Amino acid sequence: MRIKELLERDDAVSPVIGVILMVAITVILAAVIASFVLNLGDQAQQQTPTVSFDFEYDSSGSGTVSITHASGDSLDRGRIAVSGPGITYDETNWPSTTVSAGDTYSASSSDDFEEGDVVRITWTAESGGSSSTLAEFEVPSDSEDA
Repeated sequence: MRIKELLERDDAVSPVIGVILMVAITVILAAVIASFVLNLGDQAQQQTPTVSFDFEYDSSGSGTVSITHASGDSLDRGRIAVSGPGITYDETNWPSTTVSAGDTYSASSSDDFEEGDVVRITWTAESGGSSSTLAEFEVPSDSEDA
């Protein structure tokens, strides 16, 4: 009779296994939710490019700012933007779809640039979740050389 009783009683194993499974599922679920909330997956893949731009202000008549990619990483022209007072950015004014060393963009303002105006180049990550200012240029007075 004792053997039959032992074979039929398995209630001690079942609760222990159930608790272990519930804890494991809770830990895994918490880790997945935390990675989405903290956006850890995108940060590792989307680093701001290292790039240098040269700016030249032409105060004689045209009043344009020439922006030249001097060195660093090549950029997708769809991921960068040129902004400033009165600037309407048109990415097709870059010589190619990939902006690399030597490429020049000519920015003009509908309001004419004035001393102290700031022209910025910003980069937006592929996910659109973050952006960074790559370079800034302050328009000098007409008497200064840029």
